[in-house]
Amino acid sequence: MHREGQSHFDVVVVGTGPGGATVARELSKAKKSVLLLEWGPNPEIRGSFLQLAATVMKPGKGTLFTPDGLAVFRNITTGGSSVAYYATILEPPYTELKRFGIDISEEADEVRKELPTEPLAESLIGPFAKRIMESARALGYSWDPLRKFVYQDQCRPDCDKCIYGCPYGAKWNALMYVEQAVASGATLMNGAKVTRVLIEQGKAIGVEIKAKGEVLQVFASKIVISAGGIGSPVILRASGIKEAGNDFFFDPLIGVFGTVQDLKGGREFPMATGVQLEDDGYLMTDFNLPAPLYMAFTGEVLRFDRLFSHSRTLQIMVKAKDPLGGHLTDRGGVRKTLLPVDKRRLMHGYERAKKILRQAGARNIFKTWYIATHPGGTVKIGHLVDSNLRTELENLYVCDCSVIPVAWGLPPVFTIICLAKRLSKYLLHYDTA
Repeated sequence: MHREGQSHFDVVVVGTGPGGATVARELSKAKKSVLLLEWGPNPEIRGSFLQLAATVMKPGKGTLFTPDGLAVFRNITTGGSSVAYYATILEPPYTELKRFGIDISEEADEVRKELPTEPLAESLIGPFAKRIMESARALGYSWDPLRKFVYQDQCRPDCDKCIYGCPYGAKWNALMYVEQAVASGATLMNGAKVTRVLIEQGKAIGVEIKAKGEVLQVFASKIVISAGGIGSPVILRASGIKEAGNDFFFDPLIGVFGTVQDLKGGREFPMATGVQLEDDGYLMTDFNLPAPLYMAFTGEVLRFDRLFSHSRTLQIMVKAKDPLGGHLTDRGGVRKTLLPVDKRRLMHGYERAKKILRQAGARNIFKTWYIATHPGGTVKIGHLVDSNLRTELENLYVCDCSVIPVAWGLPPVFTIICLAKRLSKYLLHYDTA
């Protein structure tokens, strides 16, 4: 529907993370007019702590806190949280998705052809990660190099900038797809916070935006909300879909640290190796936080005696699959606490991590406080969106971590890209309304 004197597009995509960026890329390549709206900035990636802090660590925006003090992180910038992720690939939950009428095996094959998906090469696995892997294997764990969305010929061995944002172009992130979309004709608008979807007679016709102190409206034939596990349900609630934002996951994790005397370094590729322990409900990997983040985690648990031991500290991450639960407030506040089952899983992993670190020669072992990453399940397939990711409102779709319908506990980017490719095909070939 066109509005005289107003901007009109074939598709408005809200959010530039893996879901939104993929949809925008696919549709703009097919010559659709696409507007990409991003709340955050679009800076050149410098790979610095200060840049990460500006987009991730601002309380109430990038960092949200649960009632029991657990921090939930997201990256408000072009490319979303993929700018700061560790590029780890684990296979999508094909069986669970097929129960909801979704088969993304074809799209997964496409991703493998388009993007690097190989395990991290031995030459890029640093001495700390190798020591942890060797120790875990000695204790009987199938601890192996992890597959990565990384152009490994551009990766630098003595580098720990992944979480800051890779300045060398080695780590794939959604910003790369945004740039391809723009090169194909899409329009990117930064500093644009979408407040609600405009609805007329049960159909989505556009979105309302706050940008530079003004309230704007743009119109489109299709609207795709990809603002993340927290951002998307907030927009949907403001648009009348009040059940969005309930019973979600947020993948709690802890770090387990131990000091060794015969190694010194600490600047190496993070989350290089690990093991998925499905029966126990958690994932274990090497961690390798850069020094400033290591010091923040160490100080938070008052281990000031270890504050300056980063260059000799082995780090293991334990990430649990938490049950669905809790709710978001209308403004995106996270109202979910760790259940006893979550703490049991994390403490079970902690005990295993301690054994691995001791086997590796580490002493002075301690754990961090709880944090959480990539919240999702807030707009679940089979509940608030159908198998084509369409909401109850005609022309309104959702595509990001929020649509994942089951408890998770795994890196979600591979799955989100596949879902976005599938949605793009549907919009191009089937949905002509």
